[in-house]
Amino acid sequence: MPPAHAGAAESAALTTPRDSATLVTDTDRYRPGMPLHVGLHLRLQPGWHTYWLNPGDAGEAPTLNVAAEGGATGRSGAIAWPTPRRISDGPLMSYAYIGDVLLPAVLQPAGAGDGPMVLRATAEWLVCASVCVPEKGSFTLTLPVGDPAPSDQAPLFARAAAARPVPSPFAATIAPDGVLTLTGQGLTPDAVRDAWFLPQTEGAIDQDAAQALSVQEGRLTLALKPADSFRKAPTLDGIVVLKDPAGEERGLAVSAGFAPAAAVSPTVSSTAPADTAAGQGTAHILLLAFAGGLILNLMPCVFPVLVMKAMALTRLAGSGASVRLAGAGSYAAGVIGAFVLLGGVTLTLRAAGAAAGWGFQFQSAAFVTAVCWLLFAVALNLLGVFGMGNAVAALGGGPVSRAGYLGDAMTGLLAVLVATPCTAPFMGVAVAGALAASPVLAMAVFVAMGAGLAAPYVLLAGVPGLARHLPRPGAWMDVLRQALAFPVLGTCVWLAWVLALQQGAGAVAALGSGLVLVGLAAWLTGLAQGMTMRDGPARRVRLCRAVALAALAVALALLPGLNRAGPVGAAQGLAVTDGAEPFSAAHLAALRAQGRPVFVDMTAAWCISCLVNERVALSSTPVQEAFRTRQVVYMKGDWTNRDTAIGAFLQAHGRAGVPFYIYFPPGHGPGRALPQILTTGLVLDALKS
Repeated sequence: MPPAHAGAAESAALTTPRDSATLVTDTDRYRPGMPLHVGLHLRLQPGWHTYWLNPGDAGEAPTLNVAAEGGATGRSGAIAWPTPRRISDGPLMSYAYIGDVLLPAVLQPAGAGDGPMVLRATAEWLVCASVCVPEKGSFTLTLPVGDPAPSDQAPLFARAAAARPVPSPFAATIAPDGVLTLTGQGLTPDAVRDAWFLPQTEGAIDQDAAQALSVQEGRLTLALKPADSFRKAPTLDGIVVLKDPAGEERGLAVSAGFAPAAAVSPTVSSTAPADTAAGQGTAHILLLAFAGGLILNLMPCVFPVLVMKAMALTRLAGSGASVRLAGAGSYAAGVIGAFVLLGGVTLTLRAAGAAAGWGFQFQSAAFVTAVCWLLFAVALNLLGVFGMGNAVAALGGGPVSRAGYLGDAMTGLLAVLVATPCTAPFMGVAVAGALAASPVLAMAVFVAMGAGLAAPYVLLAGVPGLARHLPRPGAWMDVLRQALAFPVLGTCVWLAWVLALQQGAGAVAALGSGLVLVGLAAWLTGLAQGMTMRDGPARRVRLCRAVALAALAVALALLPGLNRAGPVGAAQGLAVTDGAEPFSAAHLAALRAQGRPVFVDMTAAWCISCLVNERVALSSTPVQEAFRTRQVVYMKGDWTNRDTAIGAFLQAHGRAGVPFYIYFPPGHGPGRALPQILTTGLVLDALKS
C-alpha cells in the first residue's frame, strides 16, 4: 500500500465493494509525551455491518494494532469502543456498527522527537450482510514533529467519543435469576421510554431473549435470561442503553455485582398493568401472598375439597374448643406443609437447571391421574359409599381419633395440590418473585400463602362466637353432602380431559381402569365398616380390607407407565384454535425483527383461569376481528405438558406459571404484559395502544 503524504492525518484507503478503510489521527503533527489519538475509520456500504467488542451470537470483533517508529516510538492501546446497535437476525442477536464508524485508540509517543514519526498499523475486521467477508489491511501514516493541531479528521474522534458509554451514575446489581437493577435519582417512567443491556462478555446472557423492563421512581429493572457464562466473573459488565421519550439514546457503562434476587420480578415495560409488586418490601409481599391464599378459598379448584371441611366443621359445631382447634390445626399444618413442599421441590428443580414453574405437578400425567382417583374417592365418600373419617381406621386398624386428625392434614394437602392452577391470577407475580428470591424469603412467601388458605377454617373453629352461628347438624346435611359429590365428580371429568390432551386415549383407559379399582376399594371399605359396626372384627372384614388394599395397589402400579409413555402431542390442539400459531421463540424473534405485532398467550389445559380467559376474551368476536384487521399474529404456547422453551420464556419475563399474556406492538418497542384475568376491553385497549 503506498504511504500517505507527509503531514496528512489519514492514510491511503483500502477499498472493497463492501467498505473503505483508512488509518486516521486527530492531529496533523505530534509531540513526544503528548497522547495521540489514532483510529481505524470504516465507511461501510449500505446493508453491511461490522462488530463490537462482544459481537453477539455471530461475528468477530475487529482488531487494531498501531506501532510508531522514526522520530518517536510507541504502541496503541485498546480500542475505545463506541456503543453499538443491536441487529436481530431470526434467533440470533448481533452487536454491530453500520455506516461511517471510527474505532479509536490512544498512542503515547516517546523519544527525542527529532524527525517525522511513521505509524504502521495492521487491522482485521469482519463485514457481514447476507454473507460475511473477513478483511484485513496494513496502513502507513507519517506525521511531522511540531505542536499538535486538530486535523480534518478530529471531528471523527469527537463523534466517537460522544458515542462511547459514560460511567453509570446509578448503582447496579444483578440477581441470580438475571434481574439487573439500577437505582438512583433521575430514573423515572417519564424519563425512560425504553432500555436494553449489552453484555461485554459473550455467553453471559441469552442475547436474543426479551429483556423485560420496569421503571419506577428511582429504580429500573431489566429481566435478563442467564446463559452458560453468567456467573463466571464476579460482576456482569456491559452497557445499559436508555432511550428517552424524544428517542435520544445514552449508553451507560455498568459493572453489576451479584446480589440476592429482588422479592418480585419486574414487569415487561413501564406501561405494563399494575399487577406486580416489584420493588415492594418483604412485608408487602408476605401480605400479598396471605391475601392470595384467602382468595383461593373461593376458587373452583379448591371448592370441591373445602366442602368436606365445611361439613366437618358443621358436625363439630357442638364440640369443645380443643377438639375444633386440634382439627383446624391439623388442616392448617397440611395446607402450609403442602405449600412448603411444592415450593421446595420447585426451587430444587430450578437450582438444578430445570425450567420448572408453579403448578409443575399438573404437567405429570401420573399426578393428574392420582388426583382424579383421589377426588373420585372423595365423591364416593360424600355419596355414602364409605366413611372418610374412619377409612384409615378401617383399612389399617388405627385409632379413629388419630385417623381423623390425619384426615384433616391430608385434606389440607389435597386442597393445595388441586389449588395451584388457580393461584396464578392472584399470586403469579408473587410466586415468581418467591422462586427468584433467597430460599428463606421464598419459604416465607409459601408459608404466608398457606396461612391465608387455612385462615377462614381456623378462624371458624377457634372463635366460639362464630362457631355458634354455624347451622345445627340435621338430616339436611346428608342431602347437601350427597349433592356436593357432583361438583367433585365434575372435577374428575376435567382432569380426565387434561390427561387426554397430555397422553391420549391410552392414558384415559388407564385412568378409567384405576377408577374401577378405586370404586371397588371404596365399596369394600364401606362393607368392612358396616360389618365391623354390626359384628365386630371378623374374617370376612379382614378379607374385604385385604382385597381393597390389593385393588389400590394394582391402581398405583399403573401410574409409572403413564409418565414413561411421554406426551403424544395432543395438547397442541390448544395451540391452534382461534387462528393461533404454536409458540416458537425463533419464530417470535423473526416476527419481531420484521416489526410485526404479536400477541403471545401462554396457557395450559389444567389452568382453569386460562380456559376462562380464552372463552370470555380471546375467543370473542371483537378480539378475533381486531387481530385480523390489525394483522396481529396470535401465538399460543401450550404448557399442559412440560416445555423447556415455554418455561424459559416465562422465567425471562418474571413469571413462574400460566396464564401469561404479552403484546408486542408494531415496530421494535418493548412488549406490554396484560393482567392475568382478561376482559375483551382489556385486550382491545392493549391492541389500540
